Amino acid sequence: MPVGIRHRSPRAVPPAGSGLWQDGLAAGSGVLDRLGRAVAGPAGWLVIACWLLLAGAALTVLPGLAQRLAPPSLEVPGSPSARAAAVVARGFPELGGEQMMLAFGSSTLNADEPRHQRAVAATVEALAARPDVGAMLPLPGTDGGHPRHAYVLAGVHGDEPARQRNLPAQLATARQAAQDASGGVVTVTILGVSRAFAQLAHADMADLRSMEAMTVPVAAVLLVLGLGAVGAAALPLVVGGAAILTAVGALAVAAALAPVDSTMLTYTVTMSLGLGLDYTLLILLRYRQARRAGLTTRLAAGRAAATAGGTVLWCGAAIVVTSCALLVVDVPWAHSLALAGMLAALVTLAAALTLGPALLSRLDRWLEFGTLPWRRAGAAGGRAAWLRSAEHMMRRPGRYAVAAVAVLALAAVPVLHLRMGLHYDRPALAGTDIGAGMAELERDGVAGLTTVALPHPGGAAPVDTFAFQQALRADPRVSMATVMDNGRDLTVMLIADRCPPDGAAAAAFQRDLHAMGARLLPAGQPMPAVGPAARLGDLAAAALDGLWQVLAVVLLASFGLLLLTFRSLLIPLKAVAMNLLSVCAAFGLLTAVFQDLGPEGADVNALLPLIVFTIVFGLSLDYEVFLVHRIAEHYRRSGDNTAAVVHGLRCTARPITLAAAIMAVTFGGLMLTRRLDFQQGGFAVAAAIVLDATIIRMVLVPSLMRLLGRWNWWLPGFSGAGRR
Repeated sequence: MPVGIRHRSPRAVPPAGSGLWQDGLAAGSGVLDRLGRAVAGPAGWLVIACWLLLAGAALTVLPGLAQRLAPPSLEVPGSPSARAAAVVARGFPELGGEQMMLAFGSSTLNADEPRHQRAVAATVEALAARPDVGAMLPLPGTDGGHPRHAYVLAGVHGDEPARQRNLPAQLATARQAAQDASGGVVTVTILGVSRAFAQLAHADMADLRSMEAMTVPVAAVLLVLGLGAVGAAALPLVVGGAAILTAVGALAVAAALAPVDSTMLTYTVTMSLGLGLDYTLLILLRYRQARRAGLTTRLAAGRAAATAGGTVLWCGAAIVVTSCALLVVDVPWAHSLALAGMLAALVTLAAALTLGPALLSRLDRWLEFGTLPWRRAGAAGGRAAWLRSAEHMMRRPGRYAVAAVAVLALAAVPVLHLRMGLHYDRPALAGTDIGAGMAELERDGVAGLTTVALPHPGGAAPVDTFAFQQALRADPRVSMATVMDNGRDLTVMLIADRCPPDGAAAAAFQRDLHAMGARLLPAGQPMPAVGPAARLGDLAAAALDGLWQVLAVVLLASFGLLLLTFRSLLIPLKAVAMNLLSVCAAFGLLTAVFQDLGPEGADVNALLPLIVFTIVFGLSLDYEVFLVHRIAEHYRRSGDNTAAVVHGLRCTARPITLAAAIMAVTFGGLMLTRRLDFQQGGFAVAAAIVLDATIIRMVLVPSLMRLLGRWNWWLPGFSGAGRR
């Protein structure tokens, strides 16, 4: 594992010109070295058998995963909408934990014709017989509403997972009743936030398969080109495939015990593929290097595990730590992604450190199979080009550093007018019944539905809502305002408005609604509200509020890990500052592409900063450690800072470029999905990785390290090699 720069006691070392010493392969035996040599020996067959069993077991449980997937959770515990839902559920149990809409339509019958009304009545009766459905309230027609459409408000019981599980049966019951009563002339569907996100979850599975079908072949081509041989490229694909199967199999088992949502699955697959390929790639490159230096297959596997495996172990720990930061946010969606990130990191780490060396020693003679023609001719020219570029940078580090910062700052400028929000993702719902139903709701003036809870002391008269109700009915955005009281301690107002609940107009209406209530209701009257717009608003607010907590945790954890690793104060400070600049530049590009240049000027999903920030910081730490550890290795031996920086660039330019290209392709594959939030997230992570691996790791980091010289390794009170 990477360690800080420090004096070491004299010991026997290979000759000065030894390739083993120069390449850092002469490390003494440690836990990882012994592990690598052990799995490269007879014990490796047991390791391979275990991974085969895990992959086989995963394949047996995968078929049922699609049916058990849940949509992402929208609840924010303790939020105003959650408190309002609890108050309404206690005071009006028949309204349930969520209010959904039954949307009836016909191509030939108006809503006031007897046959149409019989279909509505039969559907209401059939659903009322279900224990998971509560009260149903027919909504009056609205001005400008379609004459063949009718709507019924339905309260559904249960917590969020239960409501999601019950949706298919409720929908089947409603459709069958309408079919039987009207002979198929009247149709019905169920509309609401839960149904919309449930539909998106089903679309995610098809998108995930399409994404894998595109990204895996591209990653394979990059591996062949980067490694120069088909045989060598096959190994990371095998290890990455085993990691994906095992991780997804673990999710399939977990889905039988707890909710597993489609976003969690997509994140796990994407991270497992990218990390599995990257981690195995680093170990493979060190193994080939050791074999070229003359080591046997077992010794080479041990040295690769002790050197690159140590870096991989650190990188996996960094991903786990940054993923854990999401647990501080009080949003279940963030918690599921934290668990997915930790699962992907741990499984890929285990596969790279055990299955990787076990296969390397057994497939050693096949690693050069299918060597590309130009590889057989040698690649000295490429290395010379890297050296010339690095040496030129070392002569003018200030100019390179300023240019790199200028490019990143310019890319970050659009983030100053970034707009964020949460949306139903209508393009992904296009062509579905709920997509069509939501469009009809909006045209008919009942796009949003808000339930306002007005609690009052037990035995007291209902809350005086006359002035409030009249003001609402006079508002052109409102199509219905109905008041009910339970006769005990709660008055509720059901308000239908014309604003789509996922738009800026709905957020403005919610603010106006509370301002109007504060003015027209009795002084001090609490008025918590729940509905699609309120839920989405609370989720976006909780994600943005939690971002600052995650930011603090990730920055402190990153600084602490790098401080312990390199025993330096400036290296972690530089890394944190450059990672922040990289994230800002990535979001600037995201703003320009999706918000400024997009066909509809789409807002950036409000949940993206949380996940993109943790992913990018985890991966950036990987590349930081990989590059700086190589520089530190050489500096520890020579004491020459400039030579160490050149050596680090020479040794890591190709691995970092190849690893970053694979990771960028993996996350870029999300842009092939129909979900706008997946497209935005994939673009942001891919852009950040490309910026990090090129401008930051290959230009800005080495330039600053050249400028700082021995101060790179300065730590107050620590007597390290940086002070010699």
